[in-house]
Amino acid sequence: MMKLFKLFSVSALLLGAAAVSNAQEDASNADSMAISFGVKGGVNFATVTGNDVDSPDSRTSFHVGVVAEFPLADIFSIQAEALYSGQGFDFDFEGPDGDKAEFQLDYINVPVLAKVYVVKGLSIEAGPQFSFLVNEEADLNPNSDDGDFDLNEAETFEFGVAAGLTFQTEMGLFATGRYNVGLTEIYKDVDAKNSVFQLGIGYKF
Repeated sequence: MMKLFKLFSVSALLLGAAAVSNAQEDASNADSMAISFGVKGGVNFATVTGNDVDSPDSRTSFHVGVVAEFPLADIFSIQAEALYSGQGFDFDFEGPDGDKAEFQLDYINVPVLAKVYVVKGLSIEAGPQFSFLVNEEADLNPNSDDGDFDLNEAETFEFGVAAGLTFQTEMGLFATGRYNVGLTEIYKDVDAKNSVFQLGIGYKF
């Protein structure tokens, strides 16, 4: 009778441990498949490319916005963002005064990215980007008081692609590097497209 009682007790303990382990695993899987939201920001190194532009200098600006990640599998998810992004380019005028101009093209960028986790915390991401122009102006000699001039020449919508890498810690902090390139022209009938390299940091809740 005592042996039977001991056997029953050991079996109950093993079953309890297994139940706790399964519950913890289920909770972990549920957490990993939960939708996450966050914020991000960083620096832009922006220019334009194309046959109708003569190698302009890059404009250094910033991006900031919100992020939402929708897991579809353990290693695959879709991430959508809405970012204010300062883009454009700098241009040097030839002449004795060495004048410079900064062409500011600022957008609300909406990338929709497929993310694949290659190892824990490290993902590669790529997908289409939809951009909506919110500001266009030229700043003559940006370091002086010459002032800004509003323009109304650029297309109000741009379609492009984005690709990059992100490393995220278990605390939700992440760092990312990304390259964005426009596939549609900035100006009608002009071969000039946005080209932006971004470095950023953020936090997911």
